Amino acid sequence: MPGGGKAVELAPDRLSGWFERFGQRHGGIQRTELAERRVEVLAADGAVAAVTVPFEPLPPPHGVRPGLVVQPLVEHLGKPRSIGLVLVRRGAHSVGIARNGEVEKSTTERHLVQGRSKAGGWSQQRFARRRQGQSRRAFESAADAVARVLLPARLDAVVVGGDRKALASLRDDPRIRELLDRAEPRVLDVPEPRRAVLDEAARRAIAVEVEVHEPAGRVDAP
Repeated sequence: MPGGGKAVELAPDRLSGWFERFGQRHGGIQRTELAERRVEVLAADGAVAAVTVPFEPLPPPHGVRPGLVVQPLVEHLGKPRSIGLVLVRRGAHSVGIARNGEVEKSTTERHLVQGRSKAGGWSQQRFARRRQGQSRRAFESAADAVARVLLPARLDAVVVGGDRKALASLRDDPRIRELLDRAEPRVLDVPEPRRAVLDEAARRAIAVEVEVHEPAGRVDAP
């Protein structure tokens, strides 16, 4: 991960137990720092485990607390939310609405987008134009799905995943630009979207990444 360290993705119901084990591995927890957008836990040996707070800001009180105090974060993550999901790759898209990690409404579609051609000359140019047209139609179809499924809904958050260039292409559609601008910063790394991938994304949407920085000279598994 950027800046060193490593990251582990955890569902809300696993978070408290993970931090307790983190403290056991590192000689106890010295303090917890609670802020609107970040929670940091400092162990006695200098190890740090941190979470970027998703969705709305963590409610007060904030500040430094002695020992392990992650229950406010767990409660924040456990709040019921209606989450819009947008998964896009060049060959498929899957759009849905999830609540408590379960998909309640969705649509998935695959697209024919041919791979790159090794031919040269005019043949390669014709192939490139055909592929460009297929990609454009695929992204238009994905944008239509987002507008149809998500715009009428009352959403508490939006989570996206897939190919970043494909997701950026969707922002060219003025109908959904504002909705996509609301998306959480984290982009889920997912394979070609299909319903099973959307179901997994719904569970991951309410999970968080814990950044783990070990003390100098020590390497430990999260």
